[in-house]
Amino acid sequence: MKILIAYQGLIPVTSYGGTERVIWYLGKELSKLGHAVTFLVNKGSYCDFGKIIFIDPTQCLADQIPEEIDIVHFNFFPSEQITKPYIITMHGNINDDRKFDLNTIFVSANHAERFGSKAFVHNGLDWDDYQKPSLNNARSHYHFLGNAAWRVKNVRGAIQTIQQTKKETLKVLGGTRLNINMGFRFTLSPRISFYGMVGGTKKFSLLNGSKGLIFPVRWHEPFGLAITESLFFGCPVFGTPYGSLPEIVSSEVGYLSSKSEELKEAIENGNAFSGKVCNEYAIENFNSKKMALEYLVKYNAVFSGEAINKTHPSLLKIQTHKFLPFE
Repeated sequence: MKILIAYQGLIPVTSYGGTERVIWYLGKELSKLGHAVTFLVNKGSYCDFGKIIFIDPTQCLADQIPEEIDIVHFNFFPSEQITKPYIITMHGNINDDRKFDLNTIFVSANHAERFGSKAFVHNGLDWDDYQKPSLNNARSHYHFLGNAAWRVKNVRGAIQTIQQTKKETLKVLGGTRLNINMGFRFTLSPRISFYGMVGGTKKFSLLNGSKGLIFPVRWHEPFGLAITESLFFGCPVFGTPYGSLPEIVSSEVGYLSSKSEELKEAIENGNAFSGKVCNEYAIENFNSKKMALEYLVKYNAVFSGEAINKTHPSLLKIQTHKFLPFE
């Protein structure tokens, strides 16, 4: 099958960038499975296992799809009619009552359910590209992983929770000690360290020394690569029960609560979780080959003339409060 993966961004990703990482590994797995992969992406991108076409914003999108392509996998919503068979993966949240394309696919069961759909594919990663976890080494800290400037990620809640423990420390991957964008916030505590937007070996090293991920998000997380990456490195997850977290974080690999005090107690008993179990769980359930095979089922369906959804997905309940509860 000749597959075009379309995304309005750059590949490959070097630091922060969940969607870029997912589509890169999807294309890589599809290529390994014998399919011809082409990326339609922004200028500056490159790829060693597939073709690259740069998006021309001055031209009609449909005219930029090569004639030989069998299926187009959009990772954004095209604004024009597409005649080729296609699917659209929705990676984020949209909080209004618009109706989405019949061929929209979501990234978790909860994500799909909130839009009245059952069509989803979990994100997967190529774990061979990651530094091998040291599951028996001494762990010195906990970590937060995400864009800390994005308030729904709730780095303040992560800091609050750690500070309630007796002596645990937190390394914030994705934030800075001084944040003017969030209203001049400055974190004084020496128990909190900040590392900005880290990637590659530096990121892997920090995860490899962590006791667990603190992830008290205050929105319905669509999926959460921070969760699966942390689990791969043997880190249990301590987060809120919102969005995809209850389906991804089982009781064997983490603890969920919207109460800081309860998360604190679970963190102080974090050695009850097995790093080996966390690692094996991530490898088995959230790998890129599994993702690619599940997408191939969707590709074949639309290639045969089927629609992914019987009715147009639409948000069932608009969220009136910006932040979900956390105390």
